Amino acid sequence: MGRNMSKKLKFPFYMLIFFTSAALLILFTKGTRQTKERSVIPEDHFTEKETEKTTPLPPEINQFIEFMESELNGSQTVGAAYTIVRGGEVIHTGTYGERAWQSGDPVDEHTLFRLASVSKGFAGTLACILEMDGAISLDDKVKERYPGFRLKDSVSTANMTIRHLLSHTSGLVPYAFDNLVEAEIELPEIIERLHEVDISAPPGELYGYQNVMFSMLDPIVRRATGIPYQVLLEEKIFNPLGMDDASAGPVDLNTTPNMAYPHIRTSRGFLTLDPHDGYYNVLPAAGVNASIDDMGKWLLALLGTGSDQLPDTVRALLSTPVIYTPLKARYTRQWKPFKERYYSLGWRVYHYRDRWIIYHGGYIRGYRAEIGFCPEEQAGIVFLQNSPNGLASKCVPTFFDLLFEN
Repeated sequence: MGRNMSKKLKFPFYMLIFFTSAALLILFTKGTRQTKERSVIPEDHFTEKETEKTTPLPPEINQFIEFMESELNGSQTVGAAYTIVRGGEVIHTGTYGERAWQSGDPVDEHTLFRLASVSKGFAGTLACILEMDGAISLDDKVKERYPGFRLKDSVSTANMTIRHLLSHTSGLVPYAFDNLVEAEIELPEIIERLHEVDISAPPGELYGYQNVMFSMLDPIVRRATGIPYQVLLEEKIFNPLGMDDASAGPVDLNTTPNMAYPHIRTSRGFLTLDPHDGYYNVLPAAGVNASIDDMGKWLLALLGTGSDQLPDTVRALLSTPVIYTPLKARYTRQWKPFKERYYSLGWRVYHYRDRWIIYHGGYIRGYRAEIGFCPEEQAGIVFLQNSPNGLASKCVPTFFDLLFEN
């Protein structure tokens, strides 16, 4: 009986060894293949998403998509994303490349980029919403909203309003104390030194780009509402519009790893930098982070076509020129010649080829952001990038040139 039992057990034992070895081989092979697929992203890695439409995209949109693919695949860009809105919907989104050079981590629709000065559009919008809510008025005097506010000139101190701050018409010399911002000095400490800054004109008379003065909106609305600026952005803009990835201030990479790292170009290729904290001390001017998915929703709201759109009164204020801006030619060299360039409240307003375009660009070391929309055409474009090249300057005017020509 013992011999018979031994014969019965011998076959299953060998079969067990065979099947176990085969299973291990399959798992090992599968794991190796998956690792290789994750570790390499082709240089022309480009993904696209179109909304489900019963009609094809217009020829001008297809032309623009071809332009973007050609530029991105030939520009040695590390990572980028763009989205197109037209007729009340996001009709196309493209993502390209990697979050960090040679990391194998692809940029997707939810990858965070720093918006730099494109953040100013959120500040202007928030101020208009808070005015509509009765929390502040754009014509409130700064000295009444910020006790201790003092400039070099007593008349300017007395007459400065929130509208002057947000339209860059404070009269202070341009880029006042940006050196202190870049040294990561906290905003209240910089404000205390504003009386040292030279004044070029009385408030409201002259355009002069500012980051510190513009960002005084942060402590002003905090005092008016008792709520921090970044929380107000969440409550009044990000959450209502479904901008689930968006935030203001430094990003915790442990909890939010899907962030595009900034890059600079060197003789050996791209150098990946840490997502630095520069200009997060001036949140209204440059402190917003967002994904391309967020920015599609933002465009829809700005055009008044989103599911939870911005009020008409707010959108009207944002698109109404406040001051003429005699920009140097290099800032608009990619646009066809035009003369009417204005600033409103956190937005540039261009009268371009017989239409009005609301626009802003942004730059922080290693990041570029561009946004433009045309209410008349119900169309807009956003471009985000984590490495330097000339495409950021070309994409918005190219989009509108193609759109208007057709």
